[in-house]
Amino acid sequence: MARLPSHLRNLIAAHRRASMLILLACLTALLVTDMAVTWPYVLARLQALAVLDRVAGKPVPSALAWIVSYPVQRTDLMLPLPSGVIRARLYTPVNRPHAPGVVIVHGVHFKGIDEPRIIAFAAAMASCGLQVLTPELPDIKDYHVGANSIASIGDSAVWLDHAAGGRPAGIIGLSFSGSLALLAAAQPKYRPAIRFVAAIGSEDEMSRVASYYLTGREPRPDGTVEILPPHEYGALVLEYENLQDFVPASDLAAVRLVLREHLYEDRPAERAAMARLTPRQAAEARQLMDTSSPATRRMIAASNALHLAAMAAVSPAGHMRSLATPVYLLSGQADNIIPAAETQWLVREIPRAELKMALISPVISHIDMNDRQPRFRDQSRLVRFFALLMRAAEH
Repeated sequence: MARLPSHLRNLIAAHRRASMLILLACLTALLVTDMAVTWPYVLARLQALAVLDRVAGKPVPSALAWIVSYPVQRTDLMLPLPSGVIRARLYTPVNRPHAPGVVIVHGVHFKGIDEPRIIAFAAAMASCGLQVLTPELPDIKDYHVGANSIASIGDSAVWLDHAAGGRPAGIIGLSFSGSLALLAAAQPKYRPAIRFVAAIGSEDEMSRVASYYLTGREPRPDGTVEILPPHEYGALVLEYENLQDFVPASDLAAVRLVLREHLYEDRPAERAAMARLTPRQAAEARQLMDTSSPATRRMIAASNALHLAAMAAVSPAGHMRSLATPVYLLSGQADNIIPAAETQWLVREIPRAELKMALISPVISHIDMNDRQPRFRDQSRLVRFFALLMRAAEH
């Protein structure tokens, strides 16, 4: 059996009775699973259980509390990266300054690294003994999925590699940022600093996802079609990103503000911005927010056709041949922002030797945990996925 690192031996010594009870329970459970019965895998699975509870906003069972017991120091930073200065937050387990590193990259959300799910996820991972960096990508935060964010992700991994004493960092990219993380890992200049990439709820080809937002139909690699009504968010992001295709230049600033407040979920500010519009601008804004309208969808389709090259630049499709980094893929079975079929396309795209696990799970939606009670088998698969990430990060 593998020898445990000293920091974990000390933890277990301080919680010996709970450790033994949990270990016995896990060994019993593992007799009916496919995981090797060795302590590092038991520990990783326990950590995964605790992390998932914290991310879901559930209390960690008292018998598991020692697994996530590292005090965590949070430090706000301004990272002077080659690609530009960005805001970031570093979560460091106390008394473990050169802990293995993980970069968690937020999805398209106006709160960026202050989004509660990002904070919970990063703090939970750090409390397991990992050093976690959450860089804030200005364009992604403002609903722009652009190729310039690829360099910010790669540079962040290089920075954490140095901060961790020359240990390559794992990257966990959420939503569209997972695809950008894959593109960063495929670049030779970033490869030495990246231990693995986990893409959660991410796309293979942006133009295919953009088409799904208009049709509710997503082709699968086997020729079948996934039919699922899309969330309005997707079409709104397309409009917001290329608003110049939809309204006259004189109306851009005023209509953009309405769409921004709508995406930022600030209804009072949205109403106030709408009240300041001219009648023509108000009609334009209402048209754009009616994403189910055939007229609006025709406008979005015409805009998409103008930006196929830009979409290709942020899509892993066709760019993964040089990838030499372990990859883990996860998506929600009922994801209506980036359909699960995109993970199936990614499976075909990633070099076979580098794809370590791909899971389409009913336990999550896009990057959120579902509220319904999952079946044991589904929960076990999700726990195994995150256990593999914990192991990859530690080694």
